[in-house]
Amino acid sequence: MQEPGEPPSAGELAASGEPADATSRDAPPRHPHPAAHGAGLVGLAVGALGVVFGDIGTSPLYALQTVFAIDGHAVKPTTGDVYGVISLIFWSVTLVVSIKYVAFILRADNDGEGGVMALAALARQATREQGRLVAVVLMLGVLGASLFYGDSVITPAISVLSSVEGLEVAAPSLADAVLPIGVAILVLLFLVQRFGTHYVGRFFGPIMVLWFAVLAATGVPEIVRQPGILRAVSPTYIVSFVADHPYLAFVALGAVVLSITGAEALYADMGHFGRAPIRRAWFLVAFPSLMLNYLGQGALVLHEKQAIGNPFFQLAPDWAQIPMVVLATVATVIASQAVISGAYSVSRQAVRLGYLPNLTIRHTSKQEGGQIYVPAINWTLFGGVLLLMVSFRSSSRLATAYGLAVTGTFVITTTLFLVVAHKDWKWARWKLITAGVVFGSVELMYVGANLTKVVSGGWLPLVIAAVVVTMMTTWQAGRRIVTARRIDLEGPLQQFVGALHDRRLPRVPGTAVFPHPTKETTPLALRANVEFNQVLHEHVVILSAQVLNVPHVTEDERIQVDPLFYADDGIVHIEVSFGFQDEQDLPAALQLAKGRSDELEFDPVDASYFLSRLAIQRGTGGGLASWRKRLFIGLAHNAANPAAGFCLPIDRTVIMGAHLDL
Repeated sequence: MQEPGEPPSAGELAASGEPADATSRDAPPRHPHPAAHGAGLVGLAVGALGVVFGDIGTSPLYALQTVFAIDGHAVKPTTGDVYGVISLIFWSVTLVVSIKYVAFILRADNDGEGGVMALAALARQATREQGRLVAVVLMLGVLGASLFYGDSVITPAISVLSSVEGLEVAAPSLADAVLPIGVAILVLLFLVQRFGTHYVGRFFGPIMVLWFAVLAATGVPEIVRQPGILRAVSPTYIVSFVADHPYLAFVALGAVVLSITGAEALYADMGHFGRAPIRRAWFLVAFPSLMLNYLGQGALVLHEKQAIGNPFFQLAPDWAQIPMVVLATVATVIASQAVISGAYSVSRQAVRLGYLPNLTIRHTSKQEGGQIYVPAINWTLFGGVLLLMVSFRSSSRLATAYGLAVTGTFVITTTLFLVVAHKDWKWARWKLITAGVVFGSVELMYVGANLTKVVSGGWLPLVIAAVVVTMMTTWQAGRRIVTARRIDLEGPLQQFVGALHDRRLPRVPGTAVFPHPTKETTPLALRANVEFNQVLHEHVVILSAQVLNVPHVTEDERIQVDPLFYADDGIVHIEVSFGFQDEQDLPAALQLAKGRSDELEFDPVDASYFLSRLAIQRGTGGGLASWRKRLFIGLAHNAANPAAGFCLPIDRTVIMGAHLDL
């Protein structure tokens, strides 16, 4: 018997741990997420500043600096170039963040939740009768999630390094200490993940309020000193910049996009705070503070040409530079925390939608179900982030790898949004064309500009995404093959129960619960238990856990009871529906089902659980290439113990099953 979280033995796969096809029945009606209504608007807005805007809020640390560093300082600190770049930043943030995400994308909530996978689930639901389009939508969701993992590896590295590099401005003698300090901060950050974020989460909002206040306060004096910089908000300077340096302006977009990294978090974290708090926090605090700081940096560069090396920290007076480094470091840790937590959430959604094997997921808060810790993802990210920091060694070098993951996710989000707007919202064609042209053309230009950085580092997020896509698609394909062959081993449940009824086996006291994906076939553990022990428990419950393409399912809609084929045989089927954000607690579901049928008059506390387990071996059959079979078996080998995933008591859980060739 395995401990919770311990990987199963070699080649094993928990058949009962696979989610049923989420399209097997209609999803329940959507309900507002309680997080959006559980606190005052001001409190939620402050909280949103701490989590939602952590990434985009720290972009001024490196965005403008990177623009002036491209191609050996090809962008010059001249009036035309500076105005053009600042105008590009202003209109990028305005179009992509303020208009696309805040005004439109936030409307596409899936039961109050956001993010590319939730949007893909919405699009799938809207296109469920068009098989080919459903496949495309699902693939886009997988690709978007894969790109997010690339972002999750790069963001902590570039954010922390860019903040610590402020030491080079405040104390040049400490330049050699930047990398060791950055590594130490990230080691500590990943080590404390297992304790959860709820202890420090309450401080994130106020710290980020201070951060945005400092952004505005350091930018305003330079704007007052050089008020002409305000003219840069006119898009005519973009036209002039492009006309004077067409190729350079195109390449500069690859660095300008750094000013909107983190925009996806506005949507992904909607379920935590709600649409209204995010919008108010953005328009009242984050957006004006960011623009004032970028304008201030532009004014400083015009005033002091040498400031292009690190305009953010040179905005601050000499006495404030060390405190700025400390505050910037704290802010980037918060930004890193947000993206790490996002990777946990995406991983859990991928598991429950059948694209990753079961992972050990630990809830770090008794009150907040969204606060989780996924050890496998945590240490994988840590290894990737550490490798990046040691390899690239500076934020300017890392900036060459940043951008493709972000811009790729933007394009995927726009595509899925247009599918939802067309199929679900019934938008007029002119609206779809306008949104597609405005957002799509801008984002495709960003993608094109970042493709110029592929050789110098942009290959990195593409490699990460390719690896994740390969893993997800291999797991999905292998899972379908294994499921089909498992069904042959299990045989029809009606036939098996009929044979039991004719044999009239001895009944032993107690309740046996068999987690199993469906009521159509026989749980392997039930078949093995009857054949080996030649007895049947007084109460037999076949429990099917179904994960729907919605984030949450209410308790009233969660349970369906079926007495099956004979009213007096003590064998009953319970179908439990979960959203992909819900905890799959089977004992709690059994308690919820108690008393809903005459067949359920027993105490769930004393129930024993029998898990079906398949030992997967590589065979000679077709369906998957040999290397994909090895990958699938390796993933199955490292899958989490389903007893822990289903919250089963280890002292009352038995694992039984069979062998299967893939």
